[in-house]
Amino acid sequence: MGRIQYAVKNIAFGYIGNITSTILGFVLRTVFIMKLDETLLGVNGLYTGILTMLSLAELGIGTALNYSLYAPVAKGDIEKIKSYMLFYKKAYLAIAGVVTAIGIILIPFLKYFIKNPGDYGIRELTVYYLIFLFNTVSTYFVAYKYSLVNAQQKNYIQTNALTLTKLATTVSQIIVLLATANFLFYLLTAAVVELIQKIYVNHYLNRLYPYLKEKNAKPLKKEETQVIKDKTRALVYHKVGDVARLQTDSIIISSLIQVSLVGVVDNYTMVINSISGFVNIIFNSVISSFGNLIATESEEKQYEMFNVYRFAANWVYGLSAIGFYVLLTPLVYLWLGEEWLLGNIVVALILVDYYFKGDRIVLSNFKTAAGVFEEDKYLALIQGVVNLVISIVLVQFMGLAGIYVGTIVSGLIANVTKPFIIYRVCFKKGAGEYFLDTARKLLVLAVTLAIVLFVSKFLLQQITMLSFALTGVMIILVYNVLFLLCFGRTKELRYLLDLVKKRGLASKGA
Repeated sequence: MGRIQYAVKNIAFGYIGNITSTILGFVLRTVFIMKLDETLLGVNGLYTGILTMLSLAELGIGTALNYSLYAPVAKGDIEKIKSYMLFYKKAYLAIAGVVTAIGIILIPFLKYFIKNPGDYGIRELTVYYLIFLFNTVSTYFVAYKYSLVNAQQKNYIQTNALTLTKLATTVSQIIVLLATANFLFYLLTAAVVELIQKIYVNHYLNRLYPYLKEKNAKPLKKEETQVIKDKTRALVYHKVGDVARLQTDSIIISSLIQVSLVGVVDNYTMVINSISGFVNIIFNSVISSFGNLIATESEEKQYEMFNVYRFAANWVYGLSAIGFYVLLTPLVYLWLGEEWLLGNIVVALILVDYYFKGDRIVLSNFKTAAGVFEEDKYLALIQGVVNLVISIVLVQFMGLAGIYVGTIVSGLIANVTKPFIIYRVCFKKGAGEYFLDTARKLLVLAVTLAIVLFVSKFLLQQITMLSFALTGVMIILVYNVLFLLCFGRTKELRYLLDLVKKRGLASKGA
């Protein structure tokens, strides 16, 4: 099976998984809001953010090792794979210990992260936190084995495992909430189901790769471990910066504004993440294929595929950003009611960051596949500091909007600097064309948004399911017509159309 076939299979299973997770996620969130209060919804979001921060202990060793596995997997070098996996196993066991220790050390400080917790005492909130911590730590005992699956471009195996777990967990939690309306039972249900899944996946992957159980794996050579250490050292800065930039919003909201507001924001981000998950599946599913491409193809071919990859991302992220801007608040209104709405300025700021994040995903995924970590190792750290400083200062004057101003400004630093690094290191050329293309896409996006906002004023005079659906159709038509008028003759679009035609012919032939 070739790179494109693996990517298509990964995307197909990714969509099935995402559709399942999205539907169940909305049902679960609705039942949660019906049966529990907004404070617990905020606590749920806060603890998720804190435990995501604790994943900082992984320090990028997984990314570095995934990159190292591409070559031995492509060559079928089983002995070398065993050596890397032994190294990875030991590293992740150590990481599990570090996360546990840091997680326990944080317990006395939880009360400072939770402003206005209502009727919930610190002892009760600590028990909830320990369940979150257990779920996070137990993941490390099996997660390292997924690296081999992904290096073989079989991401769909991990996707399917997570989808089935999500299905079992969500259905069980819905039943528990309807029967008991108890947050503790809700958390314990997820912990039990996910633990069973981890035990099963560990057994399944041992059968799929029986050589992982062999005891004769040779330790990596000093120079091989040094490569991983060097890349990990660079990725430490990326990890620290990314956590400071991406995972601190809920903590700042909870500690400086109010914990219940985390739940309100989470409703919006849940919608964005659920729907954008369909977009991200495409772009994340090809990372391993890019790793194989970079290991086997010329720089010219890599550059060609990078441009196709970015063209597709601009197209899809542009459409989804405009759709979110017009329809996100009406959707939350139809779903939960007026009391759960955020201000228009906050929503606009969240979506500005969302659009530029799409470009960053393309840059980061290609850079990860190419193993380019050293050149911008301080960049994410700078971004993290900028985000924290701006967010903490502006939240005092602008409230919630100030936090997202910090997120946007810090994110744009990467949008400006990463293209220079990738074009110089990977393609041996300047990045001028990249920024010129970005300006063209932004101009088309601005014109499209102006037209769509004008038309939507008439369609959404009353927010109903019908007016919502008609507005969605209008956005799709207007955006795609303008985008194709401006970029319909590009070689990137021709490549994508040819790819679709070949897949169609292959399906008919089958």
